[in-house]
Amino acid sequence: MKYNIECEREEDGRWLAEVPELPGVMAYGSTREEAQAKAQVLALRVLAERLEHGEARPVDISISVPTA
Repeated sequence: MKYNIECEREEDGRWLAEVPELPGVMAYGSTREEAQAKAQVLALRVLAERLEHGEARPVDISISVPTA
């Protein structure tokens, strides 16, 4: 399964990164890289929780981060 991280800059200067395929996986950072790293960590935590609770089965995953 492939997950994409989408990033955009907010009006207040913060960066917001989200993984659209995983509802609720969104993270802010002061830089694009920080926001992407936080979103990636959160996505992995969500996937781990789903596996631990039997909500998903193990699959190969790929997380893509767009280059600036």
